[in-house]
Amino acid sequence: MFTIGMRRWVAAAVALAASPPAGAETPLSVSQLLADGWEIAGYAPSLAMVGSVILFKHKDKNYLVQCTAVFDATRSQHSRVVTNCYEIR
Repeated sequence: MFTIGMRRWVAAAVALAASPPAGAETPLSVSQLLADGWEIAGYAPSLAMVGSVILFKHKDKNYLVQCTAVFDATRSQHSRVVTNCYEIR
C-alpha cells in the first residue's frame, strides 16, 4: 500500500517529467509508462526524502523499467522534480 508521501512523489514525477531537447529521442517518462500499460512493481524512497526509485513491470515485456525521481530545491517551482527512466534488461 502506498503512503501519502509515496503518492506525492509518484504524482510529482508524473506531472513534472522533463521534456526532451529538440531532435532528441523521447526519453521514457513515468506518465508515458503508465499510459502504455506499465504497472508499479516497487517503490523505494531515499532516506533523506529528497528522491525515490520507482520500478515498473509490464505483462507483455521481459524486462523492467526503473525511474528515479529527485527533488531539486535549486530549480524553479515548476521543474523541481527531475526524473530519469531507463530499461533494466
